[in-house]
Amino acid sequence: MIQKGNFASTTNLERIHMNTETQSILKSINRLPEPEKRELAAEIIRLTANFDFPPLTDEDLVATADELFLDLDRAEVKDAKSKSRRGLVS
Repeated sequence: MIQKGNFASTTNLERIHMNTETQSILKSINRLPEPEKRELAAEIIRLTANFDFPPLTDEDLVATADELFLDLDRAEVKDAKSKSRRGLVS
């Protein structure tokens, strides 16, 4: 599930074809405090800004959007359950 500032959700890490070292790095990044995540993200953007990425296909965009919306739906369900347990939802 995507949480504030996470680079990749656990679900995405399992779905994306990355080696275990890369997955370990992403999990470590997710444990950083928010200010450090932002600094790291800015540095990664600077380092990769000139990479020659192939264009995304419509299928790539749809699959990414589907996964994002599923993660957001799971987060909403978890949040609603948490609020319900704490008596915050009527």
